[in-house]
Amino acid sequence: MGEGVELAVTDLSASARAAGGAGAAPPPDTTDLSELARRYGLGVSGARPGLIEYARQVWGRRHFIVTFASSKLAAQYTTARLGQLWQVVTPLVNAAVYFLIFGVLLGTHRGIQNYIAYLCVGVFIFNFTQQAVQSGTRSIPGNLTLIRALHFPRACLPVAATISQLQQLVLSMVVLSGIVLLTGEPLTWRWFLVIPAILLQSMFNAGLVLIVARLAAKTTDLSQLVPFVMRVWMYGSGVFYSTAIFSRHAPHAVSTLLNANPAYVFISLMRRSLMSSVPRDMVPGHLWLKAVLWAVVVGIGGFVFFWKAEEEYGRG
Repeated sequence: MGEGVELAVTDLSASARAAGGAGAAPPPDTTDLSELARRYGLGVSGARPGLIEYARQVWGRRHFIVTFASSKLAAQYTTARLGQLWQVVTPLVNAAVYFLIFGVLLGTHRGIQNYIAYLCVGVFIFNFTQQAVQSGTRSIPGNLTLIRALHFPRACLPVAATISQLQQLVLSMVVLSGIVLLTGEPLTWRWFLVIPAILLQSMFNAGLVLIVARLAAKTTDLSQLVPFVMRVWMYGSGVFYSTAIFSRHAPHAVSTLLNANPAYVFISLMRRSLMSSVPRDMVPGHLWLKAVLWAVVVGIGGFVFFWKAEEEYGRG
């Protein structure tokens, strides 16, 4: 009797499972779902887009980039009494210190006709690159809250750091132009070349900032190392001495390296544009070609380098 009941229960359970299996809906076809997602432009959240699409997204947020750069620039000096005047005062003070140490004490002014203008152009133009790079080291670690809260191309932040420094340079150029004129340089048609020179340097700076931003996103200690690297770079860029005069007595390899230095190339472009007292033999040859090559190679290369790690920023 007991065995019959157990067999009946077992048969009923098996029948119920069979009936349930027959009436259940089939599992969803993941292939169909993937095709449906692609059809409506859906994708994995935070996935890296293609390079062209990424560039298009960055360009589409150009108004945000400019506004973000302007707000950062305004907030930088809110606690200082002189406010944004420090954008001009800082390079002027640096130029005065370099003039005293290198021009007067070490005599690096020899062979340079208008040393004050020569020095100020070097300081202001190198400062543009220096400040952009140092801002780039903070562009990702300093905006993690924004990165984790909103979805946008992360390249907007390093580019905004470059735009912010470009805005500072525009104001500084007014003062620099006054210094150049007051020291006896004439106003010539070559001054119009300042615009393409600054645009090329801005493209170079943006690429360099994108490279540094990706590295600093992984190694935050890089922001402590960059100032020392920039100082060494400045000493080799002819900011307060004539590289052309030094190169005459240097080995050929050293001379070639100095003349190919991108910072020296952009400084020389600006000196040739603003100063008639700088002869052609005091600047490296093929200046514009070198400037274009540096701007294109570093600008595009830096953008691609940063884009490759787009999915990693703000994680961890």
